[in-house]
Amino acid sequence: MAVATALNSQGFGTLLFDLLTPEEEADRANVFDISLLAERLVEVVRWLDGRRPSMNHLRLGLFGASTGAAAALVAAARLPDRVHAVVSRGGRPDLAGDALPMVRAPTLLIVGGADFGVIELNEDALQKLRAPKAMEIVPGATHLFPEPGAMDTVIEHAARWFERYLVDLHGDHAGHRP
Repeated sequence: MAVATALNSQGFGTLLFDLLTPEEEADRANVFDISLLAERLVEVVRWLDGRRPSMNHLRLGLFGASTGAAAALVAAARLPDRVHAVVSRGGRPDLAGDALPMVRAPTLLIVGGADFGVIELNEDALQKLRAPKAMEIVPGATHLFPEPGAMDTVIEHAARWFERYLVDLHGDHAGHRP
């Protein structure tokens, strides 16, 4: 919620939603069903495009945390002409597997400096990405970034990435109409 609110305050339109229903979340296996999560994201993008055709020309970015980051990367690979940037926060991009080399959207991986094990998984995934890519490590942060200032740093990195890759030549933000 904090990321969406901060991006809104910077002129980016956002759509915040859960990829699983509360009932589906009860089965922990669903949290790791990247194919299901990615399909939900693809469905949301198609729903949005069908609901708001006037916005189809705007660049779309996906922000995912944890396994949602892998889902965002798989969705980006499935929608290469629609997804223009991806940001992963404390994510598991490695779970995107074979989709990683097919992602054409510039991708930023943000990892906590104290999130041992996940750092290495992100480094491995970074090597498999072929599109413009970067990794930012937030010093001292753990997986959920609860440390003072850690989420603010995540937001700064995400906003800069989206500003770089989503703002069109007219200065319009994705989801923001002048």
